[in-house]
Amino acid sequence: MNHIRPAAVAGLFYPGQADSLRRMVLQLLTDNPVEERPAGRVRALVVPHAGLIYSGPVAARAYNLIRSAGSGGRQWRTVLMLGPNHRVPLRGIAAPDVEMFDTPVGSVSVDTQALLTLERRFDIQIRPDVHENEHCLEVQLPFLRELLPGARVLPLVVGQVGAERVADLIEWAWQQPDMLVVVSSDLSHYHGYADAKRIDGETDAELLAFHHEIRPEQACGAYALNGLMLAAERKGLQIDRLDLRNSGDTAGGRDQVVGYGSYVLY
Repeated sequence: MNHIRPAAVAGLFYPGQADSLRRMVLQLLTDNPVEERPAGRVRALVVPHAGLIYSGPVAARAYNLIRSAGSGGRQWRTVLMLGPNHRVPLRGIAAPDVEMFDTPVGSVSVDTQALLTLERRFDIQIRPDVHENEHCLEVQLPFLRELLPGARVLPLVVGQVGAERVADLIEWAWQQPDMLVVVSSDLSHYHGYADAKRIDGETDAELLAFHHEIRPEQACGAYALNGLMLAAERKGLQIDRLDLRNSGDTAGGRDQVVGYGSYVLY
């Protein structure tokens, strides 16, 4: 096992300097407060994963829920992170072969013991090539490093896989003490602003109804989202939308936009 995964998109998706990155994260959290906290214990968050100037405001809305000890008065010790593959083809679920993920604001430890359990129990592949340049999990780490500085992560990239298998994995996570699930997904890609609003609105309605047949063209993290929706439905959880915007609302033009949503399950 290698020791550390270097940051792949520092200076591209977020500032490469520690002080600049921390200021940006704190400003995003300050500027995007959550209006109402869920009545129950937070079990999972859905957050987007573009460059922070684009999707950071939407992600910050969700991360504000863990700014204080949101796990029934306890801090989360481990975060199961699930997100899609963007650069390397993948069938199944892939784990890294490292002990830490590096970021400009410090390294985040991988829960290697829990990862061994997952490998055996859920037939997870060790695929360093999938993780090497993947950004969908990395862009969450500056928020987690700021809000849960002592937490470890279980970073998994989810390729083509059935919802049942992902749901079983998520339900295992919910059986562990002090484990939070974070699913990383953007919504529609490269439509005009009005079309994107319509498409993302339809996807939003499906998520709020716990549909677990989301298609990749609706959300790049569809396979992870479908597993989350199935697990939540089986557990009788509730879901709230925290934010629903696109890059045309944050920092981009409106000719071709990417959709972003953030949700909490409890």
